[in-house]
Amino acid sequence: MSLWEAVVLGIVQGATEFLPVSSSGHLVLTQQLLGITIPGVLFEVAVHVATLVSILLVYRERVARLVTGSLRGEAESLGYVGLLVVATIPAGVLGLFFKDRIEAIFDDPAVAGVAFLVTGFLLWSTRAAMKRDPAAHPALRVAVIMGLAQAFALIPGISRSGTTVVAGLWAGVAGREAAAFSFLMAVPAIAGAAVLQIPDLQAAALPAGPLLAGSVAAAITGVLAIRSFVVLLQKQAFHRFAYYLWPLGVGFLVYLRLT
Repeated sequence: MSLWEAVVLGIVQGATEFLPVSSSGHLVLTQQLLGITIPGVLFEVAVHVATLVSILLVYRERVARLVTGSLRGEAESLGYVGLLVVATIPAGVLGLFFKDRIEAIFDDPAVAGVAFLVTGFLLWSTRAAMKRDPAAHPALRVAVIMGLAQAFALIPGISRSGTTVVAGLWAGVAGREAAAFSFLMAVPAIAGAAVLQIPDLQAAALPAGPLLAGSVAAAITGVLAIRSFVVLLQKQAFHRFAYYLWPLGVGFLVYLRLT
């Protein structure tokens, strides 16, 4: 893998991890278009950790308040952290105990094509969801709903960020708060996924240059993607990603049918 290929893959990962279009499918698609095969999971782990850094950078003030408030025993901070833990449980349980079955889903590429269409319809539904009177902050019920949505997003082609935010909007949470909760609940999810992949890391590592370049590209693009995500929510233009996902899903299914 060359330096520029690593940068391209990092940009794709950083953008699609947070924009509601599913990062797993796009990363595989980009590798096929570039005609490269990445040995092992080291690069995948590196760019995922880089996107975790993106979240911590964008929400650094809120993360700092949560950490310091929790250490001081403040009820509000402890309660919010507790909600994040609750929201992480469904995907964590599935990832830990059904890892092999989930990975087997990736063997059927048609699943991703259908899932792109499903994600598009979910995003389209935000036109109605955003007309509801929103609550200021998520509650326990919302954390459970968004947590189940995150578990559903383990299916390739189902966007984690899109599905969780849509769930939050339909549960009555304001767009900005739904996005913040979605991205913060991704921190333990991404970290946990990286930890689970540690046993699969190969001793033959990729060259440091491409690895670093891809990670930096993913982190920078991730910050831009998160900020764009929030702006689109505020402008109630979130549903427009469906215009991208529907042709993508149909085109991919047609391609699979013809090949």
